[in-house]
Amino acid sequence: MSTIYNERIGELRQWMRANALDAVIVPLADPHGSEYVASFWKSLRWLTGFSGSAAKCFVTPEETCVWVDSRYWLQAHKQLDESGIVVMEEGKPGVPSLTDYILAHHEAIKRVGIDGLLCSYKSAVEMRNEFSAAGIELVSIADPFAEIWKDRPGLPSDKLFVHPEEFAGESAGSKLARLRGAMTEAGCEAVLIAELSEIAWLLNIRSNDVRCSPVAISYLYVDEKEAILYVDPQKLTPEMEAYLAKLNVKVSPYLTAASSIDEAVAGKKVMVDPSTASLIFMEMLSDRAVELQSPVGLWKSVKNPVQVEGIKNAHIKDGVALVKGFMELERRMGAGERLTEIDVAEILERYRSGQPLFLELSFDTIAGYGANGAVVHYTAEPSTAAVLRPEGFLLVDSGATYLDGTTDITRTIALGPLTKEMKRDFTLVLKGHVDLARAVFPVGTRGAQLDVLARADMWRYGLTYLHGTGHGVGQCLNVHEGPQSIRLQENPVALLPGMLTSDEPGIYRAGRYGIRTENLLLTVPAFSNEEYGEFLCFESVTLFPYDLSAVDSSLLNKDEIAWINEYHDRVYSALSPYLDEAECCWLRAKCGHVE
Repeated sequence: MSTIYNERIGELRQWMRANALDAVIVPLADPHGSEYVASFWKSLRWLTGFSGSAAKCFVTPEETCVWVDSRYWLQAHKQLDESGIVVMEEGKPGVPSLTDYILAHHEAIKRVGIDGLLCSYKSAVEMRNEFSAAGIELVSIADPFAEIWKDRPGLPSDKLFVHPEEFAGESAGSKLARLRGAMTEAGCEAVLIAELSEIAWLLNIRSNDVRCSPVAISYLYVDEKEAILYVDPQKLTPEMEAYLAKLNVKVSPYLTAASSIDEAVAGKKVMVDPSTASLIFMEMLSDRAVELQSPVGLWKSVKNPVQVEGIKNAHIKDGVALVKGFMELERRMGAGERLTEIDVAEILERYRSGQPLFLELSFDTIAGYGANGAVVHYTAEPSTAAVLRPEGFLLVDSGATYLDGTTDITRTIALGPLTKEMKRDFTLVLKGHVDLARAVFPVGTRGAQLDVLARADMWRYGLTYLHGTGHGVGQCLNVHEGPQSIRLQENPVALLPGMLTSDEPGIYRAGRYGIRTENLLLTVPAFSNEEYGEFLCFESVTLFPYDLSAVDSSLLNKDEIAWINEYHDRVYSALSPYLDEAECCWLRAKCGHVE
């Protein structure tokens, strides 16, 4: 094990002994249930060296284990195998879940600690219910890293700014009125919102507290008369203070949230989402808490007409940037210039940042060449980034946040000769991508009912992928949002008009190459009939061609070919007015037809 991580884990074990704990769970989490967390809460990375965005660490006096899902299996082994830390491939047959692993060692483990701020109440209740029969106590502890992480980063301090109604399409006052109506309907007198993108959406505010997530570290309390935003006051500009005052939103320091909310609530019944509210807050509210799923997530997922227009405009800008970026990549490679995966990311960011209303990248660009493309959430490092060669596949998953929309696109391109197997795999991924995009379905259909459309042709060849097919996407918000999804696992949320969801099947050959193709799909009305009612379909808002040089057209049916050809025509028509003559020629060639 690396000396520095060995020392850090040793310090945590000393802390455990001092607090009479047999084990500690260290989640990669913040107090808000966020997917991506600010550096202040990246305790797991500091402790182990694992840099992925999703993981759980379990430390006992004898061993340290890290659970990661299929997106990070390869990355975790690469970063941790030589450290002595055990990688648990979550979801793989035969690999126990964290809970099952703890239960299997119940004779030696009786008291398990977890930071009560970093564990949702729902997760804590589920674990406690499973542990109780084995005589294991889940203990809500104070943050141990407050003592042992000496050079810990501070809490984010970026300023708040208003997301204008011209892009949001609805005023914050209207949204707060909706929330108060839902609160009253639920028989409650107050609401506590902990999820950061919900707060940002409700108040039409944004910040840069978390890289690639334009949200502010905060809590929001709303009752019948007032609202309180718990946020670091130093983050407020005079303009923001005036904006919040107009909404009758008071400001209180972020670190006083628990004690201040306890006082504000008094005897009120408070609507709280147990899946995002921390264990500590739920224990503080006790019987005053009414456990209900927040309605804000669903409202946020259904984009209004102003947002839809903005999303489409954002994708035109994004497509223009991609044309310019991939043209430069092709030109420089053709000239024999030495380029790495990091160069690819820098080229695309440069062209995106030059587009109107650009805010930031929506996530760190994934540019995986050759074997690195098989690492689903690959991150290129300067010291190890692969050099591009005129052969094989380059997988590029990238996106941007503009004030009028958020983008997320994956294209896999051939840099040179491909094998027959590579072309077959590429085409199977494209078939699944197109078959999902072409779906027509009745109102009430859930993502789990459509997921098979993206996988069926792969399954016939004994192939599959272990990640979901589609996630919700925010509008000038998080690139990953719910509540809808398209995946094998059941999700009770039906797809609704206005929802923006990704379509991203893939095939990954460990040690060889990876293929993924992704567009964003807007759910829109299709048609209706008297007998069976309303039907819905998808509109692909992403605008960039597929690499037809990698396609085995014999595997495509006539409907898939027609869809691809029509899509390429639409891409050219939408982007060409914003390109010069050379760029139009390049795009026209890339937007060819499958014969």
